[in-house]
Amino acid sequence: MLSEQSVPVVRATLPAVGAAIGDIADLFYRKLFDAHPELLRDLFNRGNQANGEQQRALAGSVAAFAGMLLEHPDERADVMLSRIAHKHVSLGITPDQYTIVHRHLMAAVVDVLGDAVTPEVARAWDEVYWLMANALIALEARLYERQGVEEGDVWRSMEVVDRIEESADAVSLVLRSADDRPAVPFRPGQYVSVQVELPDGARQIRQYSLSAAPGRSDRRITVKRVRADGQPDGEVSSWLYANARKGDVLSVSLPAGDLALAEHDGPLLLASAGIGVTPILSMLDHLAATGATRPVTVVHADRTPDGHAHRQEQLDLVRALPDARLHLWYEEPG
Repeated sequence: MLSEQSVPVVRATLPAVGAAIGDIADLFYRKLFDAHPELLRDLFNRGNQANGEQQRALAGSVAAFAGMLLEHPDERADVMLSRIAHKHVSLGITPDQYTIVHRHLMAAVVDVLGDAVTPEVARAWDEVYWLMANALIALEARLYERQGVEEGDVWRSMEVVDRIEESADAVSLVLRSADDRPAVPFRPGQYVSVQVELPDGARQIRQYSLSAAPGRSDRRITVKRVRADGQPDGEVSSWLYANARKGDVLSVSLPAGDLALAEHDGPLLLASAGIGVTPILSMLDHLAATGATRPVTVVHADRTPDGHAHRQEQLDLVRALPDARLHLWYEEPG
């Protein structure tokens, strides 16, 4: 909860901060990467930096959190911040990194807003930042504890034990622990991060949904090649599609993600498009494996039937459920 002194200051300055938050986010990342180029090379998504998605995400989350503190001061931030916390855990983010972010974010606020950032304003927004940061740190600590690991210790070596062509542009990689450590349980719908070394030496990270049910010794991800003419968008997926082969060892995080199948008996609607079918497959596989009888409606859209990754598997899983229906829509039915 914001202090009594900070509430009127944040309320008065939120419109100005909100109007400038895009410029603040842009400058923040420039400052951060100038001071720590390794973060852009080995942690942050270069594609999202290039297309502005990361800047928009930061701006939106800070503004939304400040608004919540003002309009709903008694609400816990867990629901709003859960998705961010899961993503951070999949990347191995640790509490000390919030201090680095704070330094460069507040410097960007001062540079963009200039004289409007009085000591009183600086203190109030500093409080907003640390309320958000400490809420994330606490959430992430609980997620690390649930996984039974130290903060940041999320990376595991996993061997590609099978490669399956799913469509002209999608391939499944079946992964198994390469160091004899048991696979960590996950919930249907969760994802893992995969880090690969690219030709320029960068070790970029992307997230991939686990596309089969839990309860097995191996893990399956499905990767879609993204044709982006050499731009950062799709560079990890395209590298995995072109290079990952049986016997290769990949650096893979522990599972994370709050888009997970709820365990109850009520009707269920599962909707997806394109490669977004992958978490849905994990859920359907789990429902079929556990003998679920709840009503399930599955809706999927894709460009073409041939481009629909896991099409036959999805059909078979829906047929295996006693009260399930599948609705497919294609842009080019053929």
